Parts: sequence; C-alpha cells; structure tokens
Amino acid sequence: MRNVLVTGGTRGIGLAIVERLAAQDFRVIALARSESAPLRQAMSAQPDNIVFAAGDLSDTAAIGALVARLRKEVGPIYGLVNNAGLGSGGLLSMMRDADIEALLKVNVLAPLILTKHVVRSMMSAGTGRIVNISSIVATNGMKGLSAYSATKAALEGMTRSLAREVGPLGITVNAVAPGFVDTAMTQELDEVNRERLAKRSALRRMAEPGDIAHAVEYLLSEAARNVTGITLTVDAGNTA
Repeated sequence: MRNVLVTGGTRGIGLAIVERLAAQDFRVIALARSESAPLRQAMSAQPDNIVFAAGDLSDTAAIGALVARLRKEVGPIYGLVNNAGLGSGGLLSMMRDADIEALLKVNVLAPLILTKHVVRSMMSAGTGRIVNISSIVATNGMKGLSAYSATKAALEGMTRSLAREVGPLGITVNAVAPGFVDTAMTQELDEVNRERLAKRSALRRMAEPGDIAHAVEYLLSEAARNVTGITLTVDAGNTA
C-alpha cells in the first residue's frame, strides 16, 4: 500500500482528498495541528487506510524532524499533497505586516521545506507524486486577495520548476487550482451571494470538495504518469 501525505487533511478540501485517496487503497496520512470530528469519522470508516499525524507547519524548523518521524512510522512516502494554507484576505494597503508574513510562511515557506524533505526519499526510490493545491486567484486577480494570490502564484512557480528538477528521476509535480468551492466557508454566505458566485461560472454552479479530490486522485494515478508541471483548474468554468 502506497503512503500519501496530505497536509490540512482534517476538513474541507483536504478531508475530501483524504477520503477519496483512502477509497482508492492508498494509506493516507492526514497532517494537521489537531484532529477533527469529521476526520475521526473517516478514520473509523477506513481504519486501515487513514492515519492522523499531528504537526504544525508554521513551525518550519521542526518540519525535517516531522518528516523523518513519519517515514519511520509509516514507511516511504509515495505522494505528497500540499493542501494546508491560510486563506486570510484584506486590502494590501491595510494588512498588518505580521499577517502578510504569516501567509508567506504557511502558504509558501512551509510547503517548500516540507517538499524538500519528502522529495529526497522519492528521489531515492525513483518514483513519486507531488500535488500542490493552488487557486484560480494565482492567475486571476481578485480585490482583497493580493497577498494570498501572491502565495498561490509562488506555489505554481515552484510546481513548474520542481517538475523539471525531479522529472528525470520519475517524479511528477503538478498543481490543482480550485475556483469557488462549496465548503463551510462559502456556506456561511447568504443565498444571494452564493448565487452570485455560482453565476460567474460557465456551468452556473460551484465546484465541490469531491471535484478537487478527483483531480488529485488522477494526478496521483498511473493514468497521469506523463503529466507533470501543469496546473489543473477545477472551477466549473469560472475562468472560461
């Protein structure tokens, strides 16, 4: 059974990815600061395929030791899904420096360092899959998301360059860019705003967490063995 590490795997898109990959007979390590009730439910349903690992990615100095511990506990890591991230927004001119730094640390620095440590064992094995969860705002501007958009654009740049670095060793590196997704965050909006978001897309609906999970599943599969360095957009046609 191949191990896949999914960061931020306790809720929303991350949890959907965990559940989907576990159903495809991967052993999925859901990494987050703490468990959630939905994750515990998923672990009860698939106890052999889902494992929780506690870790705080904002403590970047501890990431190397965290990866070493996980490899010792579960074995080689075949896949990495960099899903965890902060989604805080705000007009750049009004944002506190500390909030900008936090966004950069969690959304850019942490996945870079985590990937550095995980990809080393993939290089030794001569195989592996890395999927970075980006966003359509990496390429499509949106008011109030300048700093957040910058972090996702950085993640896509890393995706393309790392694909070149490790491709000769049999490792693929790709990104998935969701648009507006029907999660707890968007469900907090009133019906008028939810309908407005849906009408922006060609399909007149929002994508669901499961749609993102299916895209990740594809990129981790043998069907995508010759797909690398790309960003797969899943947004119900919002950017069409």
